[in-house]
Amino acid sequence: MHADPTPAIRLPAWIGMLLLISLAFPLGCGDPTLRTSAPVESVLRQDTLRIRGFDPVKAGDAPSALAIARIYEPLLQYAYLDRPYRVVPLLAADLPVVSDDGLTYTFTIRPGIHFQDDPCFTATGGKGREVTAEDFVYSVKRLADRKNQSVGYWILDGRVVGLDAFREASGTPEPTDYDVEIEGIRALDRYTLQWKLTEPYPQLLWVLAMHYVCAFPREAVERYGDAITRHPVGTGPYILEQWVPNYRLDYVRNPKWAETGRIDRFPSTATEAFRERGLLADAGQPLPFIDRITDTVVMDPATRWLMFMKEQLDASDVSRDNWDAVLDDQLGLAPALAARGITVSHGPSLRLGYFAFNMEDPLLGANRALRQAMTCAFDTEAWITLYNGRITRPNGPIPEGLDGHEPDYQPFPFDLDRAKALMVEAGFPEGRDPATGRRLQITLELGRADDAELRQSAELFAHFMSRIGIQINLSYNNGPAFFDKLERRQAPMFFLSWIGDYPDAENFLQLFYGPNSSPGPNRSNYRNPEFDALYERIRVMPDTPERTALYQAMARIVIADCPWIFAYQHLNVGLRHAWFGNYAMHAFPYGNEKYYRINRAGGAGGAR
Repeated sequence: MHADPTPAIRLPAWIGMLLLISLAFPLGCGDPTLRTSAPVESVLRQDTLRIRGFDPVKAGDAPSALAIARIYEPLLQYAYLDRPYRVVPLLAADLPVVSDDGLTYTFTIRPGIHFQDDPCFTATGGKGREVTAEDFVYSVKRLADRKNQSVGYWILDGRVVGLDAFREASGTPEPTDYDVEIEGIRALDRYTLQWKLTEPYPQLLWVLAMHYVCAFPREAVERYGDAITRHPVGTGPYILEQWVPNYRLDYVRNPKWAETGRIDRFPSTATEAFRERGLLADAGQPLPFIDRITDTVVMDPATRWLMFMKEQLDASDVSRDNWDAVLDDQLGLAPALAARGITVSHGPSLRLGYFAFNMEDPLLGANRALRQAMTCAFDTEAWITLYNGRITRPNGPIPEGLDGHEPDYQPFPFDLDRAKALMVEAGFPEGRDPATGRRLQITLELGRADDAELRQSAELFAHFMSRIGIQINLSYNNGPAFFDKLERRQAPMFFLSWIGDYPDAENFLQLFYGPNSSPGPNRSNYRNPEFDALYERIRVMPDTPERTALYQAMARIVIADCPWIFAYQHLNVGLRHAWFGNYAMHAFPYGNEKYYRINRAGGAGGAR
């Protein structure tokens, strides 16, 4: 899943601060009865980047997925406090019954789960109806429908019997027939959902915890059409009260949960470290604990930090500019902050940042020596220094922490002499075209022009490349324009990150699988027949040493071809105020707000 690079209009930091503080809680917006219904201590106040909308099949960025997961729910979810990660039922009554050949998965849907009330449900007078197995069939068809241009179809591409044929048929100008039956995804009765696969799919249960396949009501699309991205209708613990794009989102507790007697409970199992922190104190208690969530769009790290220190945000990350003042060398908190009851959490992420080459670009895609030269010119030590040691430099497409990662394999370390020699091999000695004498220029597409750290990162990268004679031209975009360039394959180079969708290296290797080319997740449009053949082997293999060895072989192919310059693997570091409780750092935090507690009236009450 891509991190969102959406920018805002650039303003001086002090102006942005004044605007955001003065507008943090505007009056006269939305329903005043809703705004006063929740006690102040049950409001979670967070920051967000701009989101692309609330349509689950169209959101491929992390901020949008986080927003969607509060409203829509899939069959499965992660066990919040268990490590290693595992999935447990959410809208499914239990884990599926799987056939002996691993090709048929049968789920029972929890009875009594209802969509939120909405005018789209005309048959029930606006009352949210019960979720059925057919709602999941419909959501899968929407994901497959070419007219929806989903960036998430890769999760089921070639996997489900008959689904690819449905997708192909949907590519005509005529309206897509959503009543056609697909053999591989069927509602056997009101509560029984059956999947039939074309081949074993070891990652299927991880995939069925993703937002792309949430329960989705057909009535909502038929009423709102394309506006569904601004009018979500889900089953989750929260509903959208208001969305002011580029500024603020407000969510309130979904009253349908109380009305229908739905009870989801805080988990009763946890890894030892979480048990020692007291995170099972709420075991068995009904969810959610928070009545309201307010997200303010904050693009500037300095503004975010000031809002946190003024207690206008309940949590914050730690930016580069604040790192040394907030944390010591052991990631301990500065005494002044600890005295205020602020706590720090940290752990490795599954987020890889990268500079990608468009392999369809006539210059960059055809010249492997040029890509290798640029990789060797990337100064690892200077890059890590820019990030205060908050990152490590990955050596390939498999992040640390996943099977297949080879920490000592690095065929293209920082080496300026070798980079310059590779530039000669590439046909650009000292960065110039011998035929014309012109300096080589490459455009790097970026988002979030107002993000100071992104600007500094891009400028440092341009400096690295200038050492071998390459001029990098920085092009900043707003979010939609940025992704539009990627999806149209118009960006020669771009800077982006991928946040793992599930804890399996296959999720990162599929970013290089040829058929996943843009608008799919293979944004660099990389194609290598040897890699693709290995990917088609591992995609059906269970977790075995043989599969891990193939993962390593595939990673080495990618490293040699250099479709990416691997830039960083993040360390997640977050701060929370004393009243923010039940927090556990999670690599897949989608929908986790239902577990949190906010108790400002009682200070640290509930905070663990």
